[in-house]
Amino acid sequence: MKKIILATSVSALAVTMSVGAAAARDQIRIVGSSTVFPYTQAVSEEFGNTTDFQAPVTESTGTGGGMQIFCGGVGEDHPDITGASRAMKESEYELCLENGVESVTEVQIGSDGLSIAHSVEGPDIDLTKAQIFQALAAQVEVDGEVVDNPYTNWSEIDPSLPDSEITVFGPPPTSGTRDAFVELVMEAGCEEFEAINALEGDRKDEVCQRMRTDGPFVEAGENDNLIVQRLQADENALGIFGYSFLYENQDTLKAVAIEGVQPSPETIADESYTVSRPLFFYVKNAHRGVIPGLQEFVAEYVSEEAMGPGGYLEERGLIPLSDERREEVRNAATNGDDMTRYTN
Repeated sequence: MKKIILATSVSALAVTMSVGAAAARDQIRIVGSSTVFPYTQAVSEEFGNTTDFQAPVTESTGTGGGMQIFCGGVGEDHPDITGASRAMKESEYELCLENGVESVTEVQIGSDGLSIAHSVEGPDIDLTKAQIFQALAAQVEVDGEVVDNPYTNWSEIDPSLPDSEITVFGPPPTSGTRDAFVELVMEAGCEEFEAINALEGDRKDEVCQRMRTDGPFVEAGENDNLIVQRLQADENALGIFGYSFLYENQDTLKAVAIEGVQPSPETIADESYTVSRPLFFYVKNAHRGVIPGLQEFVAEYVSEEAMGPGGYLEERGLIPLSDERREEVRNAATNGDDMTRYTN
């Protein structure tokens, strides 16, 4: 019994020391999604300019990469917040628990359209999800057979499309944007093909989800600004990123319509643009009251001036939540409520 008590005491002391060590850091540290990054950066700048606290250190690591870092543990060596362009996965939540990150608040900041865009110098393009799947999947249906993707030009998929090479810059597998694109576009598009639908289990999932690696689809890393620069240099190339990057570069880029609808604040909000997703950040509650300014930063992020209609995040392309949902999110964020996604 004495051994059990001693072990418990040592364990509790280790946790206390780990959390206390975070006090040695006087700046909030944030990692995560490249899509959420511009919004977090805007809040960080406002926070640094209007309070006595230092602006947070913000790093764009991608959603998946951010979750791995965020869930690595508690203490000054681990970040306080991670941004995400999808919800935390159950496996990531379990990783947090395994590493002592036992209390996390999930905060939905708004919605975002997942955009496909290209240079304003290029032709207007309207694609179906099935056509996008045919352009970017590793395997596609041709003459009733599932084969390695043979398409190199858009016009080979449909004569009405431009007679130009398929070149699409997109996010890597660690990105939440990639996860969302696969779910909302690739998996939806592959449903249009009879031979693929006839496949069973894991084989169908593999065909519907696997992106081609033979050249037309180019993984461009976690920095969406690099994709923007490449599109500005090549009028025939397309790029995949969050709506905010299209919104911020409307002078040089234009959207590809998907099934007749272009992304806009209105079409994303009313869901007529079907490639949209919620955006989040996650707070490590053990660091509240330990890292200077963390509680105040969270309050700024969920304030009406930031995420409300007409707020400075909407000015950067964020689609605000409903009044009722914003109030619900704001209360949970400032109170430090534990996320319940995997606990109910």
